[in-house]
Amino acid sequence: MEEQDLTEACKKALVRIFKVCDIDGDGLLNDYELNHFQRRCFNAPLQPQVLDEVKAVLMKNTPDGIRDDSVTLNGFLFLHCLFIQRGRNETTWAVLRRFGYNESLTMSDEYLHPPVKIPPGSSTELSHRGQQFLVSLFERSDRDGDGALSPVEFQKLFSACPSPPFSTDIKRTIPTNENGWPTLHGWLCRWSLMTLVDVNKTLEYLAYLGFNVHENESQLAAIHVTRERRIDLAKKQNSRTVYMCHVIGAKEAAKTTFCRAFLAHDMKRLTDRDIRHSNRYAINTVQVYGQEKYLVLRDVDARLVLDPLQPSEVNCDVACLVYDVGNPKSFEYIARIYIKYFAESKIPVLIVGTKADLEEVRQDYLLQPPDFCHKYKLLQPQFFSVKHNKKDIYTKLATMAAFPHLKQFGLMSSDPLLWWKAGLGIAAATIVGFFVVKAFHGPGSTATR
Repeated sequence: MEEQDLTEACKKALVRIFKVCDIDGDGLLNDYELNHFQRRCFNAPLQPQVLDEVKAVLMKNTPDGIRDDSVTLNGFLFLHCLFIQRGRNETTWAVLRRFGYNESLTMSDEYLHPPVKIPPGSSTELSHRGQQFLVSLFERSDRDGDGALSPVEFQKLFSACPSPPFSTDIKRTIPTNENGWPTLHGWLCRWSLMTLVDVNKTLEYLAYLGFNVHENESQLAAIHVTRERRIDLAKKQNSRTVYMCHVIGAKEAAKTTFCRAFLAHDMKRLTDRDIRHSNRYAINTVQVYGQEKYLVLRDVDARLVLDPLQPSEVNCDVACLVYDVGNPKSFEYIARIYIKYFAESKIPVLIVGTKADLEEVRQDYLLQPPDFCHKYKLLQPQFFSVKHNKKDIYTKLATMAAFPHLKQFGLMSSDPLLWWKAGLGIAAATIVGFFVVKAFHGPGSTATR
């Protein structure tokens, strides 16, 4: 910068700034985008006369600086080169600082990772403003208007970032179209997942993508920190929209298949390769009493039954313990896991028998699954198979996460009013709770195969 020219580092930064300001993604800065840029950097509009003078300078000095009455990338770079040559270095530095760059022309850590306080038991979600920004970003990046981001559109969207925050091959994590490309629904699912498990990465990439500039506020405005879980339990309600479910079971218990089925529209299209190479997480939405909730399934790696689970593998909003109904050794693993980690916890648990299209065998354990559930006041085992992929299991998991104070759903099986008579209910729960019971024990919601 001291050599009255643009260094490579400065050019790289200005190219990113140009891409962030190119709201419609056409590779040009029109009058609206130039005014938006001017307001964000200098808190003042660009007067029409000044704008015409800028365009005249570009047309006179650089042949490709103006196209369709808009400023090109080369024109944008030339202007900053001109500022420096005329001794107006501070103008370019003001732009760079506004977009998060420090004296070494790298984005500062303070800009990328503003401190966010997350109390124990709280989680992080996208706020309404965060979702709106991401919806707008998706819609203007979907150039062909097909409702999905092709690999080319995906790469262009993240061209202002060092690299994409997640792979284009995300069909094993989120819902996609038939080509495996993220739809708007899948796009919001993926960001919701990242915000839940790695909020600092979300903050970083929102900064790269220009949230701070377009929204004129720190990217913290895009994040919502939920209330602590202990308070939710005490108040017998929560307003979270994203729930974490840990899927735990012995090897060959079809945990991965269960997670992949959450995303699949047609299980017949699910290949062995899709199942074998599934990712650690799967996220989709379900309806819980008319409200859309994001449910994240985390496939917890199976170990030997005596190997301890780490706290991060236990702590979740709801646990799904799965066993193979055709393997007599399968249930013992999750029975021991439940007794050791969940029997005394406040985490709701659902037991699921997988491969339910096969013949059920007697389990080599002192209690059979229905008796085990009865003893520990759990909902009776649910059954899952690829051939009859019933999505109601996922809805039950999300409902259990939404009503964690009703941990012992098995108590409600005989008398729908038993739970509030036992002191679990509140005024609102006498209404909502009846439907909770009905959803779990009514016709068509029983544990069918």
